[in-house]
Amino acid sequence: MTDEAQDEGFKPLTPEEAQKIRESNPPVSLWLVVAGQAGVGALVALMAWLFTGQSRVGWSAAYGALAVVIPAALFARGLSRQKSATHGNAALAGFFVWEMVKIALTVAMLFAAPRLIAELNWLALLAGFVVTMKVYWVAMWFRPARKDSIKKFEI
Repeated sequence: MTDEAQDEGFKPLTPEEAQKIRESNPPVSLWLVVAGQAGVGALVALMAWLFTGQSRVGWSAAYGALAVVIPAALFARGLSRQKSATHGNAALAGFFVWEMVKIALTVAMLFAAPRLIAELNWLALLAGFVVTMKVYWVAMWFRPARKDSIKKFEI
């Protein structure tokens, strides 16, 4: 298939059409997701402490939540500083760099857990980690529904 044949079915959007699509589909704020993760992490830690009656279980769950929240906050800060990137490749490279930093920090925090938390409870740490991480999916469910279809903007 030639480039001309591929381009026949493609019509670039005008700036006005692109602006309408952006306005009808607002992005979810990364900071709102991080705040949600922090709140859910605190709730999981409190529930772990209350259900078991052991503070070490609560601290373990809290540390598991922090192993998600701190790297996510660093990732959000890194991406928010890149909003002015005008070149698509630079923005994509920045995304991957910050994602790798997030993963490396998460792994480092999990390796440091036994040294930082006295009488670490791995099950509670894992529960805090997993439940806090799932806030990403909850944020996707609660994001505003798409109001208009992209097809509506076709002429």
